[in-house]
Amino acid sequence: MSKITVLGAGSWGTAITKHLNENGHTITVWDRDEDVLKDIKKGKNSRYLANVEIKTERIIVESNINQSLKEAEIIVLAIPVQFIRNILKIIDANNIKKDAIFVNLAKGIEIENLKTPSEIFYEYFPDFKYCTISGPSHAEEVAENVPTSVVVAGKDKSVNQFLQRIFSNRTFRVYSNNDLKGVEISGALKNIYAIGAGIIDGLGKWDNTKAALITRSLVEIIRYASYYGGKKETFMGLAGIGDLVVTCTSPHSRNRYVGEMLEKGKKLQDILNKMPMVAEGVYTAKAVYNDAKSRGIDMPIAFKIYETLYTDLEPKKAIYDLMTRDLKSEFY
Repeated sequence: MSKITVLGAGSWGTAITKHLNENGHTITVWDRDEDVLKDIKKGKNSRYLANVEIKTERIIVESNINQSLKEAEIIVLAIPVQFIRNILKIIDANNIKKDAIFVNLAKGIEIENLKTPSEIFYEYFPDFKYCTISGPSHAEEVAENVPTSVVVAGKDKSVNQFLQRIFSNRTFRVYSNNDLKGVEISGALKNIYAIGAGIIDGLGKWDNTKAALITRSLVEIIRYASYYGGKKETFMGLAGIGDLVVTCTSPHSRNRYVGEMLEKGKKLQDILNKMPMVAEGVYTAKAVYNDAKSRGIDMPIAFKIYETLYTDLEPKKAIYDLMTRDLKSEFY
């Protein structure tokens, strides 16, 4: 059994802590919020996963981040993308075992520098092993042991295979993939389109429209990720179409929720202020808009979602703007 440190005790961090603990591993949990840590020590996380019971055997809580890392063989980053850099800055590499493996769970692109989680990570820890776990995996369902399949992506095949064995069990199946760039971009961009799906739900749950949104959004994801070297087969797998479908359709999706609230007339900042968790798509939409525009990558749906978020474009008008563009062939 492994010694694992989970950095971040939000919904995903808590769900993966529970999951790995039930797999028999010893887990140390770090978070900035000591009240959340105290709660976990009591076997619950009232703020993020109130209905989930956590067995505290083999779970240690630690408020000092560097202390939490000293014995870790695996370090799980369960931190929103926009905060990863700030967390990595305060980690002292001298406290980390040389053969420790970092596993990222976050999905997004950094606004300021347009970097994926792996690119941020390698700026600070270029000599450590790194993987990302992605796919259709809402924390609420993972915590309740609902059968879930994901993919682990990294540069080292043997590390991927090792992590498959660590994370997998009868309700959590892990596939491997060496397309780290494609997996991270897919996981980031699907959050943008989930906001669009929420807008459609707010308009009246238009099934035809949502099916078209998901299909054409996948085209844009492939277009963008291929520019950066992502492999097309990745987008047909769990990290691509799988994650896109679940995020666009699930009531657990915080990004879909943002879109639904926008269509109901709520202001973006008011929506975000009332959410206990981060909706990564709001920030990724801005990063992708700036990057795709500058590089001439055609992403009309993503651009309209950006305009709805940041320029007060009326959601229904955004849809009809898309519907009345110049006609073209379906395939690219």
